[in-house]
This record gives sequence, C-alpha cells and structure tokens, in this order.
Amino acid sequence: MDVPVDSIETSSRTTLYPAIQPYATGHLEVSELHSIYWEESGNSDGQPVVFLHGGPGAGTSGGNRRFFDPEFYRIILFDQRGAGKSLPHACLDENTTWDLVKDIEKLRKHLAINKWLVFGGSWGSTLALAYSESHPEQVAGIVVRGIFMLRKKEIDWFYQYGCSAIFPDAWEAYRDFIPEEERNDFVGAYHRRLNDDNINVQLAASKAWTNWELATSYLLPNEDSLKRGEDDRFSLAFARIENHYFVNKGFFPSDSFLLDNVDKIRHIPAVIVQGRYDVICPMMSAWDLHKAWPEANFKVISNAGHSANEKGTTAELVSACEFFKHSSC
Repeated sequence: MDVPVDSIETSSRTTLYPAIQPYATGHLEVSELHSIYWEESGNSDGQPVVFLHGGPGAGTSGGNRRFFDPEFYRIILFDQRGAGKSLPHACLDENTTWDLVKDIEKLRKHLAINKWLVFGGSWGSTLALAYSESHPEQVAGIVVRGIFMLRKKEIDWFYQYGCSAIFPDAWEAYRDFIPEEERNDFVGAYHRRLNDDNINVQLAASKAWTNWELATSYLLPNEDSLKRGEDDRFSLAFARIENHYFVNKGFFPSDSFLLDNVDKIRHIPAVIVQGRYDVICPMMSAWDLHKAWPEANFKVISNAGHSANEKGTTAELVSACEFFKHSSC
C-alpha cells in the first residue's frame, strides 16, 4: 500500500456497518501456557484487517467488527493473553507486550496472511505501534485511536493525579479503596491487592479499578459502558492485566520507546484519530505522535472523549477504513 497521506479524504460513509457473525473461530496455542481466541468475519477473500483491543485485558466484542465493510474486509479479531475467551483467564504469567507482538505474528502466519491493515485504540494503539515498529513489512496501513504510549506521565495523569481534578466524584471511590498511607502510589497499591491470595480481595480491587476507567470513558455519561464493571470475569481480567502492564512500564526498554522508533513506520499510510476531551488518554500523547509522524493523517474530534463509540470518533474510524478500501494493498 503506497498512498500519500495528504490524499486521504473523508469517506461518504461515517456510520457503523450492520452486525455480523464470524464465519470461523478457533484457539491458537501461542505457548505451553497460553491459548488465544481468534475469529474471522466478513469477506474470506478480502483485504485482511486485524483489530487490536484495548485494556490490555478488555477483550473483543461483536461490535468491534462493525467498523469494517464486511464485503471488502477479512476481519480478524482476537483476545490477547488472559483476556476475553483466551485461556488461562486473567493470567499474568508470560504476559508482556513482546509476547503479544509475537502472538500477532503467529496468528498472521496461522491465517496465511501476507500483509494486513492494523487497527487499534487506547492500549490497542500502543500494541499497534509496537507491532508495526517490529514488523513494518507485514503492515499495509495503520489506524489508531485514543493514543496511549504508556509513558510515566500518561500513567500518572490517569491513575495518580490529573484526571482526578476533572472527575473528582468518580475518583473518590477509586481513591478511598486504598488506605491513605499508600496513596503516594495508587498503581502499586492496587497491584498488591489485585495479586492478593484472597480472590475476594482481587475482585473488590478489580471493581474499583475498572469502574474508575469506565466512568471516565465518554464525554457524556454512558450507562451501558458502566454496566460492564458489574461483570466479575470482565473486571478481573481487565484490572489485573492492565495494572500488570502499567507496573512493568509496558515492558518497554525506555519511557519514549514507541516515539523513538516511529521512523520505522513513517512510510506506512496511517490515520490517527483523537478525541479532544479524552481524559483517559489525553491529547498530549496523540499530539506528540503527530509531531513525530507528520506523514500520518491526524484527526481531532472536537466533541469526543475516549471511547471509539462516540459519534464523531466512530465516523472518523469508519471513514479511515473506507479510505483504505480504495488504496492499493
């Protein structure tokens, strides 16, 4: 795929495609311990696109298929290690960014795909960048949303202090779960509880952690999003895996690793979509990526927060995928 980025124009379609079901599913053994769930939908002979979910630990859902034209795209979804339908559930062993990058490659080879479009939001944008910088020759194009590069200032903003000034009401439950003497390091304090020997302690911590993120995901409150936190299975994987990655600084060798290696992918056509009022992954990160990667098309949504399901963000993501339909893959 070789398309000048300045030729990317907004597609006429800006709404999600109808819900569809996968035509193939399976589990791929990626290690002696881990087996990842994968599925394919859409056009079995179409342009492959891989969807990288957020979290990490959130898993995929059927709605993720709807960003892509099912008549054109071969849509591949998979649940990352420990998340969703992958096994073992909520497992932190052998679960690092680089394990996931290897898993993506194993899945690509398993499905006999040469190149694919890489699509990811939030943590999915982190993984999309890490994978693409590791395997640029396998990437036909990149669509990323809600940019998160797992730098210390990004973690501190959301989990220590920053976002708390905007959502002080939701922050109280997250804050008050941790004793005052441990509040100088919320990520570390939650880590101890999310790895406690008592499953009830783990579940309570996972609910507090997960509900804080769900409460801040949309510019306007979304009740359906908040309900996800009521699911013990979802919350446990989401909180434990997410916290595990954050405690370990994304398993990156340096704080600015993804930015430092962006030259490896600057030749790949890409679209960056960012909600201006995203308080989980604030626009400072998307702006830093844009400055380091001016060739990528940069779309700022003036009336959106973090979620991919907000109207303006959805429109730009669908539009980006429509553009790639008309480029040479």
